Amino acid sequence: MRTLIKGGTVLSSTGAVVADVLVSDERIAALSAPGIAWEADKVIDAAGKYVLPGGIDAHTHMEMPFGGTSSHDTFATGTTAAAWGGTTTIIDFAVQVKGTTLQSTLDKWHSKADGNCAIDYAFHMIVSDVNDTSLKEMRTCIDAGVNSFKMFMAYPGVFYATDGEILRAMQRAADTGGLVMMHAENGIAIDELVAQALAAGKTDPVQHGLTRPAELEGEATSRAITLAKVTGSPLYIVHLSAAEALAAVANARDTGQNVFAETCPQYLYLSIEDLARPDFEGAKYVASPPLRPREHQASLWRGLRTNDLSVVSTDHCPFCFNEQKELGRDDFSKIPNGIPGVEHRMDLLHQGVVAGEISLARWVEITSTTPARMFGLYPRKGVIAPGSDADIVVYDPTATQTLSAATHHMNVDYSAYEGLAITGKVDTVLSRGRVVVADNAFHGATGHGRFLTRDLCQYLT
Repeated sequence: MRTLIKGGTVLSSTGAVVADVLVSDERIAALSAPGIAWEADKVIDAAGKYVLPGGIDAHTHMEMPFGGTSSHDTFATGTTAAAWGGTTTIIDFAVQVKGTTLQSTLDKWHSKADGNCAIDYAFHMIVSDVNDTSLKEMRTCIDAGVNSFKMFMAYPGVFYATDGEILRAMQRAADTGGLVMMHAENGIAIDELVAQALAAGKTDPVQHGLTRPAELEGEATSRAITLAKVTGSPLYIVHLSAAEALAAVANARDTGQNVFAETCPQYLYLSIEDLARPDFEGAKYVASPPLRPREHQASLWRGLRTNDLSVVSTDHCPFCFNEQKELGRDDFSKIPNGIPGVEHRMDLLHQGVVAGEISLARWVEITSTTPARMFGLYPRKGVIAPGSDADIVVYDPTATQTLSAATHHMNVDYSAYEGLAITGKVDTVLSRGRVVVADNAFHGATGHGRFLTRDLCQYLT
C-alpha cells in the first residue's frame, strides 16, 4: 500500500518545508519537492495544512488502580482517544505493588495492553518496593525494552520511597543506563498538612492544592537532583508544575547535570481557581502535583522556550466525576487524583503557537521529537524521514473547535477544558501507514497498536 500526502507544509523540530510525503506500507519512503508524479494507491491532499510526526505522550495511566478505584480509560478507549487527538504513541506506567516483582508487574501490564491498543505503546516501570530483587530486575526490564523507572517522594504507605531507597535505585540506574523518573513532592510534610486541614474541618477540593504548596515541590525536586548528582544517575522530573521546581531544574542543567523535566497542559492552562470551583466541581481538577496559581504559567511557558522543560506529556489519568471523584465529597484526600487530557495535548500546545508562546518547530519538538529521543524511540518515531514509521498527522491550523465532554472520545464524563475555544484541529492521522482518523471518523482498530521495545535515553552525556 502506497499513500501520498501531497502539498502540505512538513514540520520538524528544526523548521518547515512544503513537500510531498510518500508512504510505503508502514514506513515513510520518501520526501520530495511537490509535483513529482509518485505512483500511489491513495492520495491525501494536505494543501494549506501542516504535516507533522505523530505525537508521543510519554506519561499516561490507562486502567491504573488508585484509591480503591481505577482510571476509567482502558487501553482500548484511551489509545483510540489519543489517536483522535493526533497522538500515535503512548508510554504508560506499569505499577509495581509492594511485595510483588517487577517482572510480574510487567507481565500484568502486557496482559492489559497487548491486543487492545489502537496505536503503538511502550511502558515505564513504577518501582514502589526497593529491595535486592527489584534492583536486580531493573536490568531484566532494560533487556525487555523498559528502561525508565518512576519513583515517588509522595504518597507515604503506597508508592513513597525514602531517600535511601531512591539513592540505591539511582546507583543501579547509573550502572545500567536506566533513567530514573521522579514524582517530586515532599509527601511526609504534605501528609501532615492534610491531617491538619481535615482536623480543622476543611474538606473542600481546594484544600488539595493548599496542602501541597509549591515550596514542597521545589524542595523535593532539589533533593532528587542532589541524590542524582551524588550517584551520577540521570533524572527526569515528571509533571513539573511550579516555578520553584523549575528553578531547581534550570540550575542543575546550567551546571551540566543530566536532569530533564516535563510539564503538562493542565499546568499551562488551568489553575488553583479551578480547584476552588463551588459545589464540589473543583474535584474534577484534583491531580498531583496540584494546579498552581496562575502566575506559575508564565514560568512554565518560558521553561518550554528555554528547554529547561523538555517535554509536554499529559499524565492522563481519568476518573469520572460521578461515582469516582465523588468518593471524596466529604474528604478531599479521598478524591482520586487525575485529569483527562490524552486527546487534547496536541491541540492545546498548538494553541501555544497561536498565542506566540512557542514556535511551530518547538511544538513538534516537545510533543514528538524530544519524547522519541528521551525514551529511545528515535528515529523510528518522532520525525518524518525516510525509514521512519509512518506515524503522521495532517493538521488544519485554521480550523476552530470547542473542547467539550459532549464531543471528546475519552471514557470520562467531564472535560477539564469544557467550553475552551481553540484554533487548529487534527484532520488526518496515520499510524504506521494506516489511516486511523479521517473525515471526522475513526478508521482504526484495537489490536493495531504494537508494543515498542525502547533503547536507552539518547540525551545522556
